[in-house]
Amino acid sequence: MNFKKILGIVLTLLVLSFNSLLGQNISIDTTQIAPRKLPFAIAQEKKLPQEELDAKKEGVSVTGIPDVSSDPINGQGIGAEGSVFFNGKKSDPFFAYTPYRAELKLAVFITNKAQKELRLGVDIPYVANTKWRLRGEAAYSVDPNQLYFGVTEKSLKALSYGTVNNASFKDYENSLTGNRAFYNTYTKTEAVLNVSGERSFYEGRIRLLIGYEIAQIDISTPHNDSSFVRSDYRAGNITGFGKNRISLLQTGIVYDTRDIETDPSKGIFAEITNEISAKALGSQYNFNKTFLHVNGYYRLLPKKFKKVVLCGSFGLGNTSGAAPFFEFPDVWSSEGDIDGMGGSKTLRGYKQARFAARVMQYTNFELRFRFLQCRLLKQHLVFSGVPFFDEGGVWNSLSRINHLENLRYSEGLGLRIVWNVSTVLRFDYAISKEDKQFFFQLGHTF
Repeated sequence: MNFKKILGIVLTLLVLSFNSLLGQNISIDTTQIAPRKLPFAIAQEKKLPQEELDAKKEGVSVTGIPDVSSDPINGQGIGAEGSVFFNGKKSDPFFAYTPYRAELKLAVFITNKAQKELRLGVDIPYVANTKWRLRGEAAYSVDPNQLYFGVTEKSLKALSYGTVNNASFKDYENSLTGNRAFYNTYTKTEAVLNVSGERSFYEGRIRLLIGYEIAQIDISTPHNDSSFVRSDYRAGNITGFGKNRISLLQTGIVYDTRDIETDPSKGIFAEITNEISAKALGSQYNFNKTFLHVNGYYRLLPKKFKKVVLCGSFGLGNTSGAAPFFEFPDVWSSEGDIDGMGGSKTLRGYKQARFAARVMQYTNFELRFRFLQCRLLKQHLVFSGVPFFDEGGVWNSLSRINHLENLRYSEGLGLRIVWNVSTVLRFDYAISKEDKQFFFQLGHTF
């Protein structure tokens, strides 16, 4: 697969899409003109809160931040993430109902341990003033620091070495010396293209979606021929080592009553998505993945506090069929993939994909309380403190999900900075029995 050709195709589609979209925006003075009538009904609960609407800018706005990180797996990293938002004018009938008319995202990242990533994405709600939403993403990544602890309930075993049991991740990693130095790591090189469309119903509360993804994935262990993942492959316990082509047909249904997608303060987001990989679609494998996902947001004592929001998220994924091992930790959401049990979106106190099996379930709770909002250099900033609690587990089959001893827990404290309504800067520090982790990323956890 030629990634440059894929990126060229995506850029062409983006230009055509933006031309169609921006053609709806007539350059006129809107100070004395009321918004035009919506071309179709949209539920009032989806209208932006007045304080967010007052802060929303007209026209095009650009946000970007440096992405600097440090952790014992990926080393010292530097990069940048940014977005170009096309907001339109206040006379646009959708101005009060979407955080943007279109968003173009770009992320570039590299570390001193050879992890690198280039990602380009687009999101266009109500494209060309229709009930359709278009999303697309093209990405290329090389990650030599992927972790593998198995793809069954055995991955839940506590870390140990020598005579030490229940070791911390740091101590366990330090114990891997000599020919075991890269025992739990492998390299994943991936080029992927994903395009999806969503059609809204019931005044925007319900969306049906369909998508297609194709990826070329190369799994290797250049530093250790006796690594865990290679040993499992040689023993016939897993498939997927070497070069792989995955082609997926994606479908789903979404129920969404959130007031603002980027920083919700009330409403529900619920979805059921399904991915089918079949040789008839050009894939090397026949398997199926289903994901049930629900997020809820509730304002506490709104008359007394400016903004205190209790948030919860629940996810349950199941993989069936002859899936390669690297598909087990990954489930597809209409709002972005969930990459394994552990890491920034599930169990924040454990390493990314620390646990994996055919069935994964997680729950997150956050209390987001706003303590400051201000304008700085003509930018609108909102600051919130966020204590959180995470729970999650993996099982070999749905019939075993009643085994609650498979659950793991983490907790922590975070800071959110919402920049001009559409961009959320997230800082999280999480603790578990096994690890301590710090995250700095764009966007809420959910």
